Formats: sequence, structure tokens, C-alpha cells
Amino acid sequence: MASLLIIREKLRNFYSRFENYVRPALKFLLAFITFTLINRGVGYARILTKLPVVLIMALLCSFFPTNFILILGVLVILLHLYALSLETVLVAAVIFFLMFLVYFRFSPKDTVLLLFTPICFALKIPYVIPICAGLICTPASVIAAGCGVVTWHMLRYISLNSAALTTQEDEAIFALEKLKILIDALMGNREMQVLVAAFAVAILFVYIIRRLPVDHCWTIAMITGTLIDIVVILVGDLRFETRISIVGLIVGSIVALLVAMVLKFFVFNVDYTRTEKVQFEDDEYYYYVKAVPKNTVSLADRKVKKIKGREKLPSPPAGHGRREEEGTDAPEYRVRRSVSQGDDRIKNMVSTSKAAVQKSNKSRTRRINLPEEEDKT
Repeated sequence: MASLLIIREKLRNFYSRFENYVRPALKFLLAFITFTLINRGVGYARILTKLPVVLIMALLCSFFPTNFILILGVLVILLHLYALSLETVLVAAVIFFLMFLVYFRFSPKDTVLLLFTPICFALKIPYVIPICAGLICTPASVIAAGCGVVTWHMLRYISLNSAALTTQEDEAIFALEKLKILIDALMGNREMQVLVAAFAVAILFVYIIRRLPVDHCWTIAMITGTLIDIVVILVGDLRFETRISIVGLIVGSIVALLVAMVLKFFVFNVDYTRTEKVQFEDDEYYYYVKAVPKNTVSLADRKVKKIKGREKLPSPPAGHGRREEEGTDAPEYRVRRSVSQGDDRIKNMVSTSKAAVQKSNKSRTRRINLPEEEDKT
């Protein structure tokens, strides 16, 4: 467990240190995967399926907000459908317009969830979406997940029926029939409706349970959301005969639980054995606080200090004072200079003291006149 926590902390530190480079790289990768899946599903405009074009579009998306990937992806889809037939472009444009009105009104920050929903469908693990969205998003993410489900099923239906939707010249009646068939097929897709309902119910239950003040709430929310998702899909399959694969549902739900556990480890890793309950009050309220500590580990900050050897100073010449300074690599001329300055200072002090003594002696000396000297004077 400690090794996993160390890996998590290293990843967090790496992301926080190189965030300005990691975020554009992740957006580039997400845009590249999105455009590649669009080209494989409805790649009717050959020029947009070329690798240099895809790389240029993904590189362009890395410098803009995440919503730019969504807008550019919709434009790429419409261009592909225009190469197929005009009717599909009209129907898809109307559906995208309605979805954008709802999406940008209620959940404009869930762009990653909307983009990941078709990707998970393509990877055969769509049941990861409601569990993870309920754990880290808000109830408004129901709209983003629903828009992703609708987009996937619309593109899938157009891809499977591309031959019948191909434009034919001078057949206006046939064009109207294609419009009617396409609209009826999308509005009457029971599998799409069941999945939208199941994802919405699962997201709401997971969100409500993971916010409860109980121990292991995230684990309970994951398991409960998975079971509710399975039950709603099975009920819808029995009611509308959607022919959803039961084996795929079970395997996908297990994968969803595993992915949710990994997400929980990075986002909500706590230690319930060290839970503390605190009670305090002020002038107006009583407060009852439950504190659950996070599982963290401190990384050792290793610093290598290079110690450079120092050269031994030569001894000063005879007759001079010696100055030894441990740990000092001062040049020799500085040492000699300091010694000579010290000698001069000593000589000056000695001469000054001699002059002072002589002056004091002169001031204390008194002249005594002898008798002979007095007669002479």
C-alpha cells in the first residue's frame, strides 16, 4: 500500500510541476482519439481521414479550451455526413443543435464526460460512465452522459445504414422518405432510451450515496450504482426487447467497478480507522464535525551535496606571526599582508609607548643646582 501511495504522490507532484505541458498533451491525445473514432465510424470525406489532417486538428485543439474539441468534432461529423447525403446532415445538425442548447445551459463543464462516453462505447465498456460520473461530477452530468449516448447511437445507425442513406439524383420523394426513416429510427431507438434512463438513475444514486456521512460511502456508492444500472437495463430489455447482451452487461459492470476503484484511490483515499469526531460551539450554533484523515505519504527529499577538497596553505616565513584559519581557503598573499600589517601595528604601538615614557620622565625630572654652580652664576 505504501508503494502505491508513493507512486500516487509522485504522479501528483509531476503533474503539478509540469502542468503547463501535461494539460496540452492530454488535450492533444483526447482530440486525436476523438477524431480517429469519428473517421472510423463515418469517414465518408476522405480528406479528413488522412493522418496529417487529424494531427493538425488535434494539435490545434491542444491550444484551446476543451469545448473547442467538442465543436470541432461536431463540424467534422457534419462534413462526413455531407459527403454521404444532405438528409443526414440536416437531421444530425438539428439533433446537435438541440443537444447543445441543453448541454451549454446546464453542464458546460462536463465536456470530458461527453467526449469519453462515445469512446467508452467504442471500447465496449460504456458502463464505466455512470459510475465515474456519479463519483466525481454533479447531477447535471446526466445531461452530458445522455448527449454522449445519443451521439453514439446516431452515428452507429448512420454507419450501419449508409447504403440506404446515400444521395440519389433527381429523387425528391425518395429524399423525403429518407428523412422520415432517419428520424423515426432515431426517435424509436429503444436501446438508446433505456441506456439514457439507466445512466441517469445510476449517476443520481451514486452521487447521493457518496455524499452521505457514513464510512466507506464511495465503495457503497460504486456497488449500489452498478447494481441499479444492471437492474434498470434488464428491466428495460424485458419491457422493450432491446436485445442488450447480458454477458457484455455483466463484464462491463465488473470493469466499471475496477475503474471506479482506481479512480477512488487517486481522488478519495482515506483512512477510516483514524476518524475523529469533534464538537464545539460559538454564540449561535453547536458544531458536530467528523474528520476523516487522508492516506498520504511524505516523499523523502534527497539532496546530494558535493564537498570539494581544499588545498593546504604554505606556512608563512620565519620571523612573522602565523595565522591559522580552519576551513578558509584564502590565498597566501592575503595571509602575508595581514601579518605584515600586524607587525607594523605592533611597531607603532611600541614606539608610541617609548615616546610616552620619555615624555613622562622629562616631566618628572627636577634640576638641582650645586653650590659651585650657584657661585658661578
